[in-house]
Amino acid sequence: MKGTVTISLEDYENLKSASDKALQNLEGTRIASKELQVFLSFLCTRENITPFIEEFNRQSTTSKILIEGNRAKIEIKNDKN
Repeated sequence: MKGTVTISLEDYENLKSASDKALQNLEGTRIASKELQVFLSFLCTRENITPFIEEFNRQSTTSKILIEGNRAKIEIKNDKN
């Protein structure tokens, strides 16, 4: 669909700013996810945390923790990457 919209310059700048902030938040979430994966992988080599991970996965509606060998991976259900 093509068309035009007229908004104030102030609203346009706010929209651009919101987009930049959303991208920064997304990147921050990805970094935090990777750090948590490292921490969970560390725990897996020292303790049997499988029952806790299974319970987390049962209750979580937005993410899932996978254990492959001694490595943990966090899948965010709506993450396309």
